[in-house]
Amino acid sequence: MFDKVYDVIVVGAGHAGSEAAASAANMGSSTLLITMNLQNIAQMSCNPAMGGIAKGQIVREIDALGGYSGIVSDTSAIQFKMLNKSKGPAMWSPRVQSDRMRFAEDWRMMLEGTPNLDFYQDMVSGLIIEDNKVAGVITSLGIKVKCKSVVLTNGTFLNGLIHIGDKNFGGGRAGERAATGITEQLVDLGFQSGRMKTGTPPRVDGRSLDYSKMIEQPGDVSPEKFSYSNVTKPLTNQRSCHMTYTSLLVHDLLREGFDRSPMFNGRIKSLGPRYCPSIEDKINRFADKDRHQLFIEPEGWNTCEVYVNGFSTSLPEDVQFKALRSVVGFEKVKFFRPGYAIEYDYFPPTQLKHTLETKLVEGLYFAGQINGTTGYEEAASQGLMAGINAALKVQERDEFVLKRNEAYIGVLIDDLITKGTEEPYRMFTSRAEYRTLLRQDNADFRLTPKGFELGLASEKRLRRMEDKHEKSEKFVQFFKDLSVKPEVINPILESKESAVVNQSGKLFKVFARPNIEMNDVRKIPEIDQYIKEHDLDREIIEQTEIQVKYAGYIQKEKNNADKLTRLEDIKIPANYDYSQIKSMSFEAREKLKKIQPTSISQASRISGVSPNDISVLLVYMGR
Repeated sequence: MFDKVYDVIVVGAGHAGSEAAASAANMGSSTLLITMNLQNIAQMSCNPAMGGIAKGQIVREIDALGGYSGIVSDTSAIQFKMLNKSKGPAMWSPRVQSDRMRFAEDWRMMLEGTPNLDFYQDMVSGLIIEDNKVAGVITSLGIKVKCKSVVLTNGTFLNGLIHIGDKNFGGGRAGERAATGITEQLVDLGFQSGRMKTGTPPRVDGRSLDYSKMIEQPGDVSPEKFSYSNVTKPLTNQRSCHMTYTSLLVHDLLREGFDRSPMFNGRIKSLGPRYCPSIEDKINRFADKDRHQLFIEPEGWNTCEVYVNGFSTSLPEDVQFKALRSVVGFEKVKFFRPGYAIEYDYFPPTQLKHTLETKLVEGLYFAGQINGTTGYEEAASQGLMAGINAALKVQERDEFVLKRNEAYIGVLIDDLITKGTEEPYRMFTSRAEYRTLLRQDNADFRLTPKGFELGLASEKRLRRMEDKHEKSEKFVQFFKDLSVKPEVINPILESKESAVVNQSGKLFKVFARPNIEMNDVRKIPEIDQYIKEHDLDREIIEQTEIQVKYAGYIQKEKNNADKLTRLEDIKIPANYDYSQIKSMSFEAREKLKKIQPTSISQASRISGVSPNDISVLLVYMGR
């Protein structure tokens, strides 16, 4: 294998690397996945869960394009929840609790069953660069493997440093060594690098917990699933999580260790994820709070290992243990391992193109935490896109880029390369200006045709999506066509305390009322008859209800998205000379020169570039 020139080499086999390797190989490119330990492919380094607010939408998008994360999340799930169901559908976010060991095993089995994909265990310590193009990698054993493109997905391993109290040691994850050599070489090549920090809670023995003192958190009564394919099925049996709280006593015990905390004594200088703070950071920042929630998450079907969500910490292990034993239900807790913080190298993502290819070295792609993101889902989506574009480049096909109005993945990547990040980037629904269009329920409509064109989504999956789309469109039209008399609809309206009507009208208008649901209109014989005659499943019925109730909002966002598309179509030439535009602000010239936006739309989103600067730029471009 070492005398072979691979199309794509993927370095690292976390969530980003696994998706990158799968997508490149499934597109027909000869692919090599190199990782430091083949036993830890797709390891869930932190919490045993996939999805959540905005993250669940990303997993659905990965699945719609033909990635593996959705399928593996389904096959290894032990609980399913649709979050934010009390809000509008743009906020609905699927989440599964996962069996950590089964998740990694299922990922490995899927990768081993993927054609065109080879594996090798070693640490990549350097890159082979020829004429500013990547030409291969060098491992710690001195082995050189040639290739046409490289995807770096190093996670937290680049010069990783683990902190537990006043102790620290090199490592990329608990029990695994750090990766060295790559950062130094990239900096020598002209790349900018930085340091980031993340952390994880202690893992404890579930047999030592008293769940009777906690609040049970069961899954949904009627669980759904992530994948749009029919290769997985919803759960019929689920495991519950539990919830408990910290207290003032717990906080006081934790404060006793603050002088030995690397967070507060200056040992850790890098920034951690603002939206997932450590427990010591929480009680320091929110000193007025007398308690914080802790979610007790089982790590699998059969293991007794438990993840203490909300207790991420780098305090000394004796402080962690003493404080946790004062939490209700944890009085007799036994540790499997303490929590820790980890610092690692990352590369500001403004050094990338929308394809995730670096601007400095052709054929070199970055994906995942190396780009300053946090979260399995954010990493997996970048890996998918980097793998796709690495394969397309080798195959001399057009690049694949998702716009902000097409996918949360598009929002994520555009935010990273246009705005950069100085703290671990996490996706939220609020980051997407077109979130009514980018719902979890319609990711297959938006992206499966694109996945099919790439060669990732099968024709069977495409036809299934088209059938679902056609049936939901026809059902929406049925509501637009069906007239109902007052004596038929008014009893339903009265039962919902909604204003009655005094003349016949289209059911579409009545159904669009916020407090009228599908179960209400199904009391009208024609509706239930239509559902049965056309054999409509839950997905189609739900899709129809969303299309009817949110038609006005959806159309408004589509109109706004059309305006964005027009600005996206105004391309800026590569290496455009902004120094010639003297009437533009100095800050704008510097930012535009650094980011090198490809379109007017992207230029307008750069921090420090004003609407007036954009107007001046358009004039200079003859627009």
